[in-house]
Amino acid sequence: MKILITGASSGLGAELARQYATEGNELVLLARREDKLYELRKELYEQCKSVEVIVVDVTEFKTLQAKMKEIDFLDMVILNAGVSLGHGGNPDDIPTIDEFKNLFDVNILSNHAILEILLPKFVAQKSGKIVFISSLASLFSMPSSKVYSSSKRALNAYAEGIRYKYNRDGIKVINILPGFIKSELTDKNEFNMPFLLETKDGVSRIIKAIQKERRVYAFPLRFYLIIQLLNILPSFLREKIVNSIN
Repeated sequence: MKILITGASSGLGAELARQYATEGNELVLLARREDKLYELRKELYEQCKSVEVIVVDVTEFKTLQAKMKEIDFLDMVILNAGVSLGHGGNPDDIPTIDEFKNLFDVNILSNHAILEILLPKFVAQKSGKIVFISSLASLFSMPSSKVYSSSKRALNAYAEGIRYKYNRDGIKVINILPGFIKSELTDKNEFNMPFLLETKDGVSRIIKAIQKERRVYAFPLRFYLIIQLLNILPSFLREKIVNSIN
């Protein structure tokens, strides 16, 4: 199986590469940090059929799409590249327009830039898996995560539309909504992260969901159920709870 993983230089992306590094798999690892990508390639190249690296910033859309055009065949793309704001979850910080734009460029627009090129290839081969890495934060927006949550909620809508559009073409679309998993993304958080998972455990759950072709997979279950409960509460009560947490 030939797999493209974006945001592969650290965190979930690097661990996904490690767990997919088997004799039968070819990996294409994409990220902007060249040194970390080549360190990972050195670590994995003897464990799998091949490891290719693509060094590109996903917000450089023209360069990114040129790289995608060079790929002749894929079985699966895992759209993992993502960022959050660097405020440590402080609800009093007002993001700048540049921070807002960069976050949406990475979390939303880069995915479409990639799929604009890859989707016709998947349609032509009548197969392929597209895996989006969203977040439980997409289901409930706290003041400290308003920009991140809105980007991931938009990603959910985009993934849903892609699933409906290309289901008849043999393309499987899987949307993963993880809670807190140890990574560079969560290391900057200065608040309590309930049900925090170790990186290996979180990625193992993601891979199992991909294998089962789960259309939408939200985890950990307890955290997901708490969020769903909050969402069905009357708005005034939900607001009181959020204010008390802040």
